[in-house]
Amino acid sequence: QVQLVESGGGLVQAGGSLRLSCAASGRTFSNDAMGWFRQAPGKEREFVAAIPWSGGRTYYADSVKGRFTISRDNAKNTVYLQMNSLKPEDTAVYYCAARGGYYSGGFHLEGSYAYWGQGTQVTVSS
Repeated sequence: QVQLVESGGGLVQAGGSLRLSCAASGRTFSNDAMGWFRQAPGKEREFVAAIPWSGGRTYYADSVKGRFTISRDNAKNTVYLQMNSLKPEDTAVYYCAARGGYYSGGFHLEGSYAYWGQGTQVTVSS
C-alpha cells in the first residue's frame, strides 16, 4: 500500500502561482512513477503531469505545458507541482496518484495509477 497526502491548494488570482506537494509513504518502491490529475466541476478527471521516480523525461497535458512543472525529491518521497500563470480554467480538485507497478509508458493513463490522495482544491479567480 502507498499512502499519499497532498497540500498546497488554495485560492489565487488569474496569473498567479501555487505549488502543490504530495508526500508518499508506505511501499513507495513498488511503483515507477507519480502523477497529478484534476477534476473540475461537472467534468471527468483528467491527466495533468507525471514523473518517473528513476529520472528521465516528464509528461504534461497540452493544456498545462509551459505553465506547470512537476518535480520530485526522492529522499523525501515527495512530488511537487509548480503551477504558474494560472487561469480560471485550471480551477479543479487536484489529485496526486501513484502507479500500481512498473509499466512501459502510459503515464497519462488514469487506469495505471492504483493509489490516490484525498485531493486538494485549487480555485483561480478571474
